[in-house]
Amino acid sequence: MPDHNVDTFISLSSPQMGQYGDTKYLKWLFPQHMKSNLYRLCYTQLGQDFSICNYWNDPHHRDLYLNNSNFLALLNDEKLNPNATAWKKNLLRIRKMVLIGGPDDGVIMPWQSSMFAFYDNNETVMEMKSQLVYLEDTFGLKTLDARGDIVSYIMPGVSHTFWHSNHTVFEKCIAPWLT
Repeated sequence: MPDHNVDTFISLSSPQMGQYGDTKYLKWLFPQHMKSNLYRLCYTQLGQDFSICNYWNDPHHRDLYLNNSNFLALLNDEKLNPNATAWKKNLLRIRKMVLIGGPDDGVIMPWQSSMFAFYDNNETVMEMKSQLVYLEDTFGLKTLDARGDIVSYIMPGVSHTFWHSNHTVFEKCIAPWLT
C-alpha cells in the first residue's frame, strides 16, 4: 500500500523471524517430536494453507523454508520477491516500529522472534543485529534501527493469549505510541 498513513507500527508478540518450537498448544496436540517433524507438512503446498506453516522457519531445513515458504520468506525478503523494493520503501515510511514480546509467551518460539531474533542451525538464539535480513537490510530493518526508529519492550509474565488484554502492557508499551 504505497499511500499508507501508518505512523507507528506496533507488533504485539508476533513471530517476526518465524516460529520453531514445541509451543504449549502444539505439544498438547502433538506430544512428541512436533518441532522436528512439522516441516514435513509446512513446506508443502497444502501446509502453506495453515497459518502456523506460514511462519514455520525450521533452522535445520533452511533450504526447504526458503524454497517453500509463501509468506514469511517473501515478507522478510529472504527469497526472490518482485514486490521487495516497494515493500521496503513502504515500511521505511513509518516513524516508529514498536516490538513487544516476552519470555513467558509460551507460543512464540523462540519468544525473541518477536524482536527479530531467531535460532541459528544449533538452536542458539541470535539477536536481530546478527540476522541476515538485518545485515543485508533486505526490507529496511537496519535502516529503521539506524534512524533510531525501533523500540523494543520485553515484558515478562505475560502469556500469549493475554497480551491484548494486559493493562500493564497497554499502558507501558502501547498507549504512549497512540496518536
